[in-house]
Amino acid sequence: MSESTTWQGMQFGIFSVSDITEDPTTGKTPSEAEKIRNAVTLAKHAEEVGLDVFAIGEHHNPPFWSSSPTTTLAYIAGQTERLILSTATTLITTNDPVKIAEDYAMLQHVAGGRMDLMLGRGNTGPVYPWFGKDIRQGLPLSIESYNLLHRLWREDVVDWEGQFRTPLQGFTATPRPLDGVAPFVWHGSIRTPEIAEQAAYYGDGFFANNIFWPAEHYQRLIQLYRQRYAHYGHGTPEQAIVGLGGQVFMAAKSQDAVNQFRPYFDNAPVYGHGPSMEDFTEMTPLTVGSPQQVIDRYAGMRETFGDYQRQLFLVDHAGLPLKTVLEQLDILGGEVVPVLRKELQKNRPAEVPDAPTHAGLVKAKYGDGPARQAVPGANRGDNLTAGSPYQDAGAVAPAGAAFGLGRKEA
Repeated sequence: MSESTTWQGMQFGIFSVSDITEDPTTGKTPSEAEKIRNAVTLAKHAEEVGLDVFAIGEHHNPPFWSSSPTTTLAYIAGQTERLILSTATTLITTNDPVKIAEDYAMLQHVAGGRMDLMLGRGNTGPVYPWFGKDIRQGLPLSIESYNLLHRLWREDVVDWEGQFRTPLQGFTATPRPLDGVAPFVWHGSIRTPEIAEQAAYYGDGFFANNIFWPAEHYQRLIQLYRQRYAHYGHGTPEQAIVGLGGQVFMAAKSQDAVNQFRPYFDNAPVYGHGPSMEDFTEMTPLTVGSPQQVIDRYAGMRETFGDYQRQLFLVDHAGLPLKTVLEQLDILGGEVVPVLRKELQKNRPAEVPDAPTHAGLVKAKYGDGPARQAVPGANRGDNLTAGSPYQDAGAVAPAGAAFGLGRKEA
């Protein structure tokens, strides 16, 4: 098994939507090359200041640059030692699940297990026809594609037939997952209860990127996920694996933070020219102020959503220059996250699971025994030797009836 640190309790990190936006205070717009280099710098600095996770989105249109997250994350993996590398969205709708299975298993090997991914449908409607898909089929496409992806990582040889891609016969995705353990999957959603249901059915994580709507909306989604997680026999509602998004901008004096961030907020491609910054900070987790204000706001998330496992912050958007973002990371790592770790660990029930890591998943599968890896062979129609030592085909359940594929009854 590869060496990988197991973080107890919660993971803290940053995510990027990879926007290329003009700095409204200087009129300068960075190039794609500059923003790509900046992302690597941010990830490395996130590790240096003690954060646990760096995540990048997936987009295929301007003004975003991150069309190939695995390429970026693999490069970062080679320059970091303990940082968990993730996606803020991997498009389960427009990417072939076979290619996802292979690309992310490869990233898992390259990163020594320090990776996971978040699946989602994205927020750009035109991406569907660009990849030959129909947006009207977005939800059933998501459900069918993940059913196949889930099997490709857990079954050595897959026979499969569905509605949205050609059938597979005797197919083996390569490379096989590191240590025979599939990458951990988060299902991201900002509005769709069926995705919360899907995450619950498979016992995966649910990530509520609650940066747009009021907390009550995400509270309902997370509550549904927790209830259905228990319904499908994965544990109690409190043992479900939950992640949250958030946005912060900080300065020693809160009014300085407000003054510095306002022009960026007002011109941001995500929410600019809409509600005022004051209204947005009241309705969403966006917190613009002092480090203590951020601590107070995010320490209170547990009261709204229950104990959770991962908190990611958006800090590099809206045209903010690299120097400013690095300063934000210094404040996060030096003043905010150490306090939040302690605050959110207080009175945390013992049955609430730690944040997922590759090391933790390997231990859950093998206990104190050695992990095992697939052995290549050419004596069958697939590329694995007969009787793979870790094959666990019986662990894969059929998809639920809500997914149009037949549900097991509790």
